[in-house]
Amino acid sequence: MERKKVRVGIDVGGTFTDAALIDNETYEVIAKMKIPTTHHDEDGVAKGIVQILNQILESQGILPDDVAFIAHGTTQATNALLEGDVAKVGIVGMGSGIDGLSARSESNPGDIELAPGKYLKTFHTFLDSKTLTDEQIEKAIAELVEQGAEVIVASEAYSVDDPTNELRVVEIANRKGIFATGGHEISQLYGLKTRTRTAVVNASLIPKMMETANMTEKSVKNANIKSQLMIMRCDGGVMSIDEVRKRPILTMLSGLAAGVAGALMYEKISDGIFFEVGGTSVDISVIKNGKVMIKNAQVGGHRTYLQSLDVRTLGIAGGSMIRVSGGKITDVGPRSAHIAGKEYEAFAPSGAINQPKVKFISPRAGDPQEYAICECAGGKEYSYTLAGAANLLGYIPEGDYASGNKEAAELAWNALGSHLGITGEEAARQVMNLAVDKTMKTVNEMIEDYELDRSFVTLVGGGGSGAVLVPAMAERENFKCQIAHNAPYVSTIGVALAMVKEQLERTVVNPTEDDIKRIRADVVDRIVKSGANEDTVEVTIEIDSQKNILRAVATGSTELRSKDLSQAAMAAEQMAAVAAQSVDQPLEATRLAAQTGRWNLFASESVKKSFFGMFKKKTNYVSVLDREGVVRFKKGNVHFTMLRKDQLHTAFSDFLDDNTIYSDANATIPKVFAFYREKMLDLTGMQTKEQLISILDMETEMLDDKDELITVAYQ
Repeated sequence: MERKKVRVGIDVGGTFTDAALIDNETYEVIAKMKIPTTHHDEDGVAKGIVQILNQILESQGILPDDVAFIAHGTTQATNALLEGDVAKVGIVGMGSGIDGLSARSESNPGDIELAPGKYLKTFHTFLDSKTLTDEQIEKAIAELVEQGAEVIVASEAYSVDDPTNELRVVEIANRKGIFATGGHEISQLYGLKTRTRTAVVNASLIPKMMETANMTEKSVKNANIKSQLMIMRCDGGVMSIDEVRKRPILTMLSGLAAGVAGALMYEKISDGIFFEVGGTSVDISVIKNGKVMIKNAQVGGHRTYLQSLDVRTLGIAGGSMIRVSGGKITDVGPRSAHIAGKEYEAFAPSGAINQPKVKFISPRAGDPQEYAICECAGGKEYSYTLAGAANLLGYIPEGDYASGNKEAAELAWNALGSHLGITGEEAARQVMNLAVDKTMKTVNEMIEDYELDRSFVTLVGGGGSGAVLVPAMAERENFKCQIAHNAPYVSTIGVALAMVKEQLERTVVNPTEDDIKRIRADVVDRIVKSGANEDTVEVTIEIDSQKNILRAVATGSTELRSKDLSQAAMAAEQMAAVAAQSVDQPLEATRLAAQTGRWNLFASESVKKSFFGMFKKKTNYVSVLDREGVVRFKKGNVHFTMLRKDQLHTAFSDFLDDNTIYSDANATIPKVFAFYREKMLDLTGMQTKEQLISILDMETEMLDDKDELITVAYQ
């Protein structure tokens, strides 16, 4: 009998290390587990990873050979930066001639502030590239180490074009047993200042991450697991542990990426705001057209070349404490019951809330003595929390992770209400409104930043306290909402189901077909090294003509085949309803106009009359849904066509011409998306018709001539 293959996801958080065991065929969660994170063990967080891995495999009788995929997400890099627990970095700057003058200052970022009062210490020296010798490099490294440098960064002007000198420095440092990295390894974009800063932050994490990576990898090998250990990246993919050793910065914020990655695996979300709500804070991210939004990360207010999910964190969560001043409730958070060392009132056992009295404490030295707690007979103390307010107000469903003892919450909150001259329920409502107000400020900013249609947005709750905040917000602000499947373990599931991901960016003005082919080949090479099976790799090419950036993003599966992670296909009538709502058009005017592979294009037409009905203005609306009913593209004033692969140089060329705007100065080609088989191809960055058709040729070379594509175009 063939044994069941499993995927293992481990998520290392600030408080708990979680693990999830998932069936590799059905993606059903077989087992989940939490243990306290082993921050203070001599082996650090790696000890907890080993413990939970052994426990969860033993609990289900899983053999090492049954593990098809194993990955973990970690907050270690983020925490190291926030706490300033990083290595001192020595920088060997290089350049020559006129460029050498600016390179000297641009390769010297000075001490980088990571958090208030926490600095990354750097030392800098500069060498002339023209007359560079191995002796000079050795002397420069020796001087930096003498000053206190633990890691070396080699940073030369234009090293992205020719990294030879940076590689020389890295090799000489490695020969001396010193960790080293080159700026070109972290980013292939011009901009020496930002590239150096990104490389320095990366280098500062190497010693610590190497320690954990080596220990974790060793424990996986000791468990006789053959599958390569993967680590979660900050953009929602995973990479091999060998790549982590070179680029640990990519794991920064990876804990935040895992939650929304997990939610997207299970939930049919087109446009939404995802909230991962814990005990102390909430992480908020945006989903648009079924994809998570990404931006350049900042470290200590400085921009880096690190692309990560746009996640915004607020001190509002299930354990947020209540502040009272002048006889009124004034705030909720940022301190949590966890920080104050108090239990939640909502989880007090029956009979424990006995003769409750309201007291005020300062959770940490220097905090105002305004945080409310409930003292019971016998001196037992419980904290008032947002979770308590949500339980009292009836927002938490039966059986939810945050579901507590409503009777205990009521007794505690009646005492607080009485202290304030209102009912307990009114006090809870005031607290909930304050929490919603604070969170909605960020939600509104994100809706505006990403131009989301409020009427089409779904709020999705994840984490152990998702139901504490999200249903109340949706009710008050008139949004649709849902709590993610397996919400308390959504991050861990995201890690277990993640795809391998790689990205390359280069500074290229007007990229040629050769430039595009080269970056495509390089990113495929990189992702295969990172553990992806080449047959499953998909590459998206993006051209940012304003910043002269050519970007290749590759995703792939670690399996021999890429599987459909989602549930069953949505019925056509339901799809039509979703499509109509997505572009705010009547259902009766919406029709299925084209279908190929996993893609369904719905079209509708709106006619507006003006000037007493004499003029009519027609607008075409298009909404493209995948087979699960997730809207992946929606827009007005769009034209579309269905064609075969062998018509790319005929019918498609004509379609482009029909939608190109010609002026005396130039021809402005339309923005184009193509849909075929399982692939959605974004061609909106292309500048010329030739460029666009060339990429489409390249991307579709595996298709048969008779395979059909849907293409949409708009200006």
